[in-house]
Amino acid sequence: MKSKTTDISQCIHCGKCREHCLFLDKYKMDLSEGEKLRELAYHCFLCGRCGQVCPKGIDGREVILQYRRECVEENQGVVPEKGYGMLLREKSSYLFKNYRHASAKRILFPGCNFPSLYPETLTKLSRMLEEQAGIGMVLDCCGKPVAELGLEKAKERIIGEIQMALDRYGIEEVVMLCPNCYYFLKPQLRQKVTSIYEVLRELGIGRKIKAGIPLYIPCPDREDEEWVKTLKPFLEEDIKRTEGIQCCGLGGCAGVKEPELAGEPSVILKEAGCTELYTYCASCCGQFRRNGIDAKHLLPEILQTGEKPDVAKSLFNRAKWKLK
Repeated sequence: MKSKTTDISQCIHCGKCREHCLFLDKYKMDLSEGEKLRELAYHCFLCGRCGQVCPKGIDGREVILQYRRECVEENQGVVPEKGYGMLLREKSSYLFKNYRHASAKRILFPGCNFPSLYPETLTKLSRMLEEQAGIGMVLDCCGKPVAELGLEKAKERIIGEIQMALDRYGIEEVVMLCPNCYYFLKPQLRQKVTSIYEVLRELGIGRKIKAGIPLYIPCPDREDEEWVKTLKPFLEEDIKRTEGIQCCGLGGCAGVKEPELAGEPSVILKEAGCTELYTYCASCCGQFRRNGIDAKHLLPEILQTGEKPDVAKSLFNRAKWKLK
């Protein structure tokens, strides 16, 4: 793995970052243009694709995140851009958190979006895990959306509160259902953090999926592909991957500023003849579904629930889990 840097003066103006980023291409700039990047920091989808293709290892995602943090600090700890009020009201102190079923050494941590979009599958999964392995479940937000707005102090508070709750209930292992939660919290928590697919393999739960439609790799898993590796026992053969898509269009909270760009990945897929795909991120499934792509989450396929993302009632579904 090549070393990374946030030193944008290392840029050699090769154009690779712009070539692979709808945001950079729209504004005709590369990673060297710090002043413009700072001005447009909240327009970036934070997918990290620029850093993956940069020959000098410039981590554009971290550069943008640092600009966002600086903007918040200069604005007395408040996000300087409009459009994020609802997100912050819900996730700064997660409205729908539920730790009533945390009395087990191992717990399932589904995150925000899977309970919203796949309530039937989560109900089936949580019951199976409890019955077969005594695994409990907690409902909480990992804090990544808040952190990506540049709210560093809020991020530290949220992670601290999650850590205290896990310690208080004596939890030793956190089973993640969302790759975003996994990569965001794994370096932060004292507990062991594992993927749901590792646990399903351990318990012998789930069927294998046949190839036939391409697999979309969510942004956080593209570099290390830890989740791709844990998925292999559930795939009858290597599934062809989607090509040329930087992200689903939901990342970095940038859709507020760039609604047209947020829909562009789905347009690119359709133009390439891809109208259906597999993935293992509920957020990606919801985003693609809203834009006319038949996105199938691998977990409902593995568990044979046949459930499609309920994009119409996502907030209602999320709220219901608070009471269960």
